[in-house]
Amino acid sequence: MTTVTCDIAVSTDGYAAGPHQSLENPIGEGGHGVHRWMMERAAENAQEIAAIVEAGAYIMGRNMFTPGRGEWDDDWTGWWGEDPPYHAPVFVLTHYPRPPLAMQGGTTFFFVTDGIESALEQARAAAGEKTVSVAGGAATVRQYLAAGLIDELRLHVAPVVLGSGEPLLAGLDNLGLEQVSSVEKELVTHVTYRRAR
Repeated sequence: MTTVTCDIAVSTDGYAAGPHQSLENPIGEGGHGVHRWMMERAAENAQEIAAIVEAGAYIMGRNMFTPGRGEWDDDWTGWWGEDPPYHAPVFVLTHYPRPPLAMQGGTTFFFVTDGIESALEQARAAAGEKTVSVAGGAATVRQYLAAGLIDELRLHVAPVVLGSGEPLLAGLDNLGLEQVSSVEKELVTHVTYRRAR
């Protein structure tokens, strides 16, 4: 069975994005601080960054793909420009159908309207022997955690306090995950959990 992973950066107080997300501020007020380690210390965190983009397929929520709601704006092709970093199939959870969107570099976005299990089934088929990564955002990760569908959760905990925003683990308990490693760097602590067998 394909391993399902999740890499997600959070603040010390557990928020994956700050408050007031918008087109101008896609990860919310203060949210950039949660990701500083990727930009300012890329070489120091190269192994963790490489692991984020090694999956054979990805799943994300609509909010991670677009700030829009309701019917699609077909001119919107994601936050990442013409060559998104995934270079693999990406399955976007949505309530609104949209034809597949092929981008440069091997990324194709597929829009899934029939739930998280269907998205995972399609992602497993697309990934082959590689892993499937639940890319985010927080609400999507919560759904997969609650359903017991993530095998390895890799939290990247930044030393910032957001106070409010998009909480990652709110309302979840008894996740059946065990911590297997913790690596502290200057701007982040990488903590890995695996599902208890």
